[in-house]
Formats: sequence, C-alpha cells, structure tokens
Amino acid sequence: MSDAPRTVLIEADGGSRGNPGPAAYGAVLKDADAGTVLAEEGTTIGVASNNVAEYRGLIAGLRLARELAPDAAVEVRMDSKLVVEQMSGNWKIKHPSMRPLAAEATELAPPGTTYTWIPREQNGHADRLANEALDGTRSGVSVRDGLGGLEEDSLIEEVESPAAQESAQRGWAADAGAPTTLVLVRHGVTAHTVDKRFSGGLGGSNPGLSDEGRDQVRAAARWLGPVAERVSAVVASPVRRTAESAAIVAEVLDAAVEEEPGFAEMEFGHWDGLTFAEVAAQHGDELGEWLGSLDVAPAGGESFRAVQERVLGGLERVLAAHAGRTVVVVSHVTPIKTLVAHAMAAPLEAVFRMELSPASVSVVSYYPDGKTSLRLYNALPPENAAFADPTHW
Repeated sequence: MSDAPRTVLIEADGGSRGNPGPAAYGAVLKDADAGTVLAEEGTTIGVASNNVAEYRGLIAGLRLARELAPDAAVEVRMDSKLVVEQMSGNWKIKHPSMRPLAAEATELAPPGTTYTWIPREQNGHADRLANEALDGTRSGVSVRDGLGGLEEDSLIEEVESPAAQESAQRGWAADAGAPTTLVLVRHGVTAHTVDKRFSGGLGGSNPGLSDEGRDQVRAAARWLGPVAERVSAVVASPVRRTAESAAIVAEVLDAAVEEEPGFAEMEFGHWDGLTFAEVAAQHGDELGEWLGSLDVAPAGGESFRAVQERVLGGLERVLAAHAGRTVVVVSHVTPIKTLVAHAMAAPLEAVFRMELSPASVSVVSYYPDGKTSLRLYNALPPENAAFADPTHW
C-alpha cells in the first residue's frame, strides 16, 4: 500500500443475540490523519457472549492493522468499558474465558497502543458490520482498493494487494509466496452426537449423518458458496459421517472429493458407541487414566499423541498436493483441534481447551516459509445458529 498511514484508528464492536447466543463482531481500520477507511470486517463466530464477541472484534482490528499498516501507531476505540479498561491494565481479567483473548490481543497490539472508550452512538460503523454479519448480509474482510473504494474479500481470502485481488478474479494462480488455505469443516450430527456417545473412526460403529446433520452441512456449504471458484478440492476423512458430509459440500461447491485417512477421528476402541456414563461404569479405571492424558489410549483405541502423528502426516500430504490453493477439509473434532493447535504453535494439551460445534467452519493458512495463520475458528453460518446448544458453552 502506497502512502502508508502514520497512525491508524481501530473501531471495534461485537454482539450476541441471546448472550450467549449467535454472535458476531465488526472491526474498522482507518487512517487517523486522512480519516479514510482502510479495511473493515464483519464475521460471525458461532455461539458466544457479548464480551467474547467484543474481544474478537478487537483482535480482528489489530490483525488488520498488523497486515495493512505494520509500522503505524495504533489507537483503539470501543464502547466496551470492560475491554478498554482490561486492555489498558486498569481492571483485572477475572473470567477464565477472557484471559486467552486478552493475551492474543496483547500479542497483536504494537507497543504504545492506546485504548479509548467511546459512547455506543459513536461506534455505529463497527456495530453495523457485526449486525450485518449476524443477518447474513456480509462475511469477511473488505480492503480499500487503489482508487479509494472498498473491494469485497471473502471470509477465507488473505488481505491482498489490488493486483493480487485482480489476479484472483481471473482464476487462482499459485505463486511461490501463495499460502495453502484449509477450510476445516466438522461433519454434521449423527445419532451418536445427539446421544453424546463416543464415536470414533473406521474401527467402531461408524454411524451416518442424521437428517439434522445433513441440513447442518448443507447450510455450511451454502455459506462457503461465494468462494467455490477458489476451492481446488474437498478432502474428506474416510469415515462414513465425514464422507457423507463431504459429498454434500462437494455438490454445493461443484468440487471433486479426495480421501485422506490421516484426518479420520480418534479410535476409541471398546468405548465406541458408549456414553461417558457407560464408559465410567464399565471401564472406570481406564477412563481415569485417559482423562487429561495425551499418551493413554482405550483398549483397541488411539492416544492423542498417536492421532497427532497421523493427522500431521495427512496435513503434509495435503499441503504437498495442493500447494498455494484453497482446500475444504471435512473432518472430526479431534483432528481439527489438533490442526488448530499445531497452527497456533500451541502444545497438544490445547485440544482439551477447545470446543468445536457440528458443521462449524475453521480456516488455517499455511505459508511457504513455514508460518501459519488461524483465520477463523468454530464459526457457524447464521442458518446453523439454531443447531448450536448454548448450554454446551
């Protein structure tokens, strides 16, 4: 970007319809001197509280500033007294769910970033973006083009120069610096999901999707429709529920399906098909050793370490086969959380601190230099909000 701004303003907001309920955030990046909008974003985040949505808006704004104005001084303006005071260091962060969000924002914020509270009526732009996302009329980032207008960017596209965006409109052309982007879609619900039964990979009962699960996946696939031309393939775990989900996604996006056994769900051995209570009653000692462990496996099953090795092997194969392209990966809870932990350079223990909804969408980009970027996590399109169970959060 020419004439890089010396100072940028971030206006951010977030909201939840239900608190917790379907949630989204809005973020605006402005040139502080010129008063012009450099970029804006409105994105849903599934089911969350107002405070979580507000923090996610802040994080989105700071990411835009890092990518588009990395050398600029930053001022953040929000109508959330909680976020402003916590990020300013005036209030303690007592709620456990807020601490990792504040830590992420702190890591993204350049030294000297200031936080200013503004009345709600002065934060209308960011509030509008969040509500548009909740209403399904916008999703993702818009970046100012060279003429000063706003050019729409999809929810999984990188922040690019106008020339790169123009090239993308003519059809994807990978180059040496292009990231490989994986759109991670969890399968829809099965009867085992609803009954909260252990449901592993190919070695277990292998249930198929329910009617509700098919509806969930179809809604997620339609949500991804605007980026269909950028999707080079749909890669699926060979397990029945993911194969069925992938077939729906591929039909909506008009893409071919490939199979990757490395992305199959963890094998639960003789626990498969049982509820947690049934496992506790029948295999209590084994369950006690397994809980919170990365190396213990049920009899006939896999440990988290074993799954990690298998999943990362699958990741290497997909990145090699689809370098510089966008791929939809239809998989399961444990493999997707493993991929996210790996992308964030987090210890594998992080999988115990993540939640992942059925038919949710997460996005990770992998760069040739080895860097990774988590673009989206556990997002549900508005059409799927009714499938989320707030009590699960």
